[in-house]
Amino acid sequence: MVEQTVTITSEDGVHARPATVLVQSAGSYSANVNLEYNGKTVNLKSIMGIMSLGIPSGAEVRITAEGSDEQEAVDGVVATMKKENLGE
Repeated sequence: MVEQTVTITSEDGVHARPATVLVQSAGSYSANVNLEYNGKTVNLKSIMGIMSLGIPSGAEVRITAEGSDEQEAVDGVVATMKKENLGE
């Protein structure tokens, strides 16, 4: 399993548009990709799962992946978050 912690820097937190971009990014990998916040873990390929967390600005989230392309999945999702000015 590969994991990385990211701090959400977007003033609006993780709302619908960036959540959709994250789902698309995670969906391009075969690994199981999860997002953990505040003790809850959801599938990063599920828009409803991400939205249910209500992640605010300044929150620390953990991206985890397990599978054949787990490192690429974590790197790709984190790169997407940075590109979208969502986190660092």
